[in-house]
Amino acid sequence: MSHSGSTLILIMAIAVLAPLFAYAVGRRLPVPLVIFEILLGILIGPDVLDWARPDALIDGLSQLGLTMLIFLAGYEIEFGKVRGDTLRRSVWAWVIALGLGLATGVLLGGGYTKGVFIGVALTSTALGTVLPVLRDAGDLHGRFGSVVMAFGAVGEFGPIIAMALLLSGRGAAESTVLLAAFAALTAAAVLWALRPRPPWFSKVIARTLHSSGQFAVRFVFLLLALMLGASTALGLDVLLGAFAAGLVTRLVLTGAAPDTGPQILEKVEAVGFGFLVPVFFVVTGVEFDLDSLLGGGGTLLLLPVFLVLFLVVRGGPIGFLAPRDLGREDRRGLVLYGSTALPLVVAITTIGVDDKEMTAGEAAALVGAAMLSVLLFPLLAMKLRARSGQGKGPGEAERPSESVSGSETW
Repeated sequence: MSHSGSTLILIMAIAVLAPLFAYAVGRRLPVPLVIFEILLGILIGPDVLDWARPDALIDGLSQLGLTMLIFLAGYEIEFGKVRGDTLRRSVWAWVIALGLGLATGVLLGGGYTKGVFIGVALTSTALGTVLPVLRDAGDLHGRFGSVVMAFGAVGEFGPIIAMALLLSGRGAAESTVLLAAFAALTAAAVLWALRPRPPWFSKVIARTLHSSGQFAVRFVFLLLALMLGASTALGLDVLLGAFAAGLVTRLVLTGAAPDTGPQILEKVEAVGFGFLVPVFFVVTGVEFDLDSLLGGGGTLLLLPVFLVLFLVVRGGPIGFLAPRDLGREDRRGLVLYGSTALPLVVAITTIGVDDKEMTAGEAAALVGAAMLSVLLFPLLAMKLRARSGQGKGPGEAERPSESVSGSETW
């Protein structure tokens, strides 16, 4: 058997085992599924058992998994809830966080370039991980959930824009022009998505939904491919295209297939969370440089420092600008949810190591802190809100359904 084949078998075995572990532990404490995927990935990786080593094929599947995760996060954004004063506050909170992050990164990293990588990573929010936790706790569609969605969406989209502007290696003017061009393409796609679809479009979706044709699913992946192609052609990060594709896809399905849209989404999620997204998180564990983190020096000490900085840099401005109608425990919960990070941290640190701007140890410390944020912050947020009677406690989370929630956390 080829090396790729054996590694893929191990990855998929972990993808099956991780939900079982999450289910067993979740009876007492709802640990996010991604934690088990990453930890088991570390276990089979080169620094522990050395059973798995990624190659070009595995890395390609991992990148597709990250793309799907960002796409589904973009799809979850509900425009009717993310607007007005809440949106303005979330944007300003991220802008302030970016300023704080860049200043902190430069001081901590000892130079501008490394400081940019660290600073942008500190401003991210793992919306794709936070939303399932909110859904399982029954908080997603209330006022608190809509506020978290607004702040989380900006925390997901803002760093992607910052990556395109600050980490592309191009001049600021050229990057701005390219971003403007992509924004124009996205705006055109949104306008097209808002146009009424011809009657035959909805009929084909309904007739092929449960057949081998799967027109709607194929159409969704075509939209994703087109937006990824547009971002690549302009020299921008594919994550920008993936997020925009999620936004456009939601608009298209809401207008053309309001009744079957949830079923279509379930099928797309099955591809993403059933295969590609677990590959990304397991490979994240396999590629995690445990030796560099534990190799002595001050590298390990950076991990708690970065964990605190997620709360200070990202959470501080969120707490300051949180909508005034939220209670004290809700505001604290919003800070904790907004400070949760991981997928974009992995992407940013990977670029930093590849460009030789970050050491493997620094990247491992930053990713490790992000892993702890995913483990600790949502649990603390649920506990705080449960104490005030505004949410369910960590032990009261609902069992997963066949949706995003079941794919990300139990």
